[in-house]
Amino acid sequence: MGAKYLRLAARRDVIALLPSKGEAAPEQPVGESFTFPREARLVRKSEFDAVYRAGKRRSNSHYTIFVRANQLPVSRFGFSIKKALGGAVLRNRIRRRLREIVRGHRREMPAGWDIVVHPKGTVATAPFAALTSDLLRLVKNL
Repeated sequence: MGAKYLRLAARRDVIALLPSKGEAAPEQPVGESFTFPREARLVRKSEFDAVYRAGKRRSNSHYTIFVRANQLPVSRFGFSIKKALGGAVLRNRIRRRLREIVRGHRREMPAGWDIVVHPKGTVATAPFAALTSDLLRLVKNL
């Protein structure tokens, strides 16, 4: 019975440390933001179609990427995961892993490109480090 109260007290202490709605969140140092903002994403079907139509294709064991120059100061990324890779849960897991790779390494990738990533079947079971290095290798050689 005492353990339950300790857990509740610990949770209450953690919640008390979080900033309230009126307070500003602690600021991060400039240049250390690892976000994946909407400006860095391909969203519309027309944007994907433009990359497929006018872009180049590159591939390795885990990915096929389509790239096209975009004349913008940032690269934009889109992901297309086909249904043949598995059910919705597996496809969403693949999508989350790809977004995390791009989010964490977006600053290392060259700017000025629209990039559509098509993962292959091996992505679902491959180690995260191998996926990261393969995607970075493909994108850095543009």
